Amino acid sequence: MPSLKDLRVRIDSVKSTQKITSAMKMVAAAKLRRAQETAEAARPYAARMERMLGSLASSLGGGKGAPKLLAGTGEDQTHLLVAFTANRGLCGGFNGSIVRRVREMAHQLKDDGKTVKILCVGRKGHDVLKREFPGEIVGSIEDIGKRHVEYSEAIGVSIRITELFDAKEFDVCTVVFNRFKSAMTQIVTPQQLIPFV
Repeated sequence: MPSLKDLRVRIDSVKSTQKITSAMKMVAAAKLRRAQETAEAARPYAARMERMLGSLASSLGGGKGAPKLLAGTGEDQTHLLVAFTANRGLCGGFNGSIVRRVREMAHQLKDDGKTVKILCVGRKGHDVLKREFPGEIVGSIEDIGKRHVEYSEAIGVSIRITELFDAKEFDVCTVVFNRFKSAMTQIVTPQQLIPFV
C-alpha cells in the first residue's frame, strides 16, 4: 500500500498534468479559431475564382484560341490525382477521408482502363498511398503551410503540376481536398482542373 507521501506526490502530479492539459486546450482553441477565420476569409475569393475560370473555359469552348491548360490535351487516357493532406496526424478523419477518396478514384480509373498517376501534397497522404500505389506516385510535396500557406508554396505546387502537363505526363488533372464546412465537418471534394470544366 502506498504511503501518504506517495499519494501526495501522485495527486500533485495529476494536478500538474491537468494544468498543462488546460493550457494546451486554450492554445488549440486559439489556433482553431485562427484557422477557421482564415478558411472563411478565403471562401469568397475561391468561389469567385471558380466562377471566373468556369466562365472563361465555357466562353473559349476548347477552341483553337483556348490556353492548353484550360482546353487540355483532348485525350482522356492518363489521369493525375493530386491528394492534398496534412503533414501530421491526430486530426481525425481529415487525412483518411482524402486517401480513401483517392484510392476509390484510382481503382475506378484503372477499372476503366485508364492510367493513373498520383501527386501527394502533404506527408500523411504520401505515407499511406506509396504502399498501395508505389509505381503511380510521381512526386510528393511536403512541409508546406507549417504556419500559413504562403503564395510561394502554392505556386510551387502549381509549377509542379504544370511541369508534368508540359512533359505530357497526364491528360486530366483532378485535385482531391477537404472543403471546409465547419471545425468538425469537411467535405472531401474532387475537382478537375485540367481541362477545366
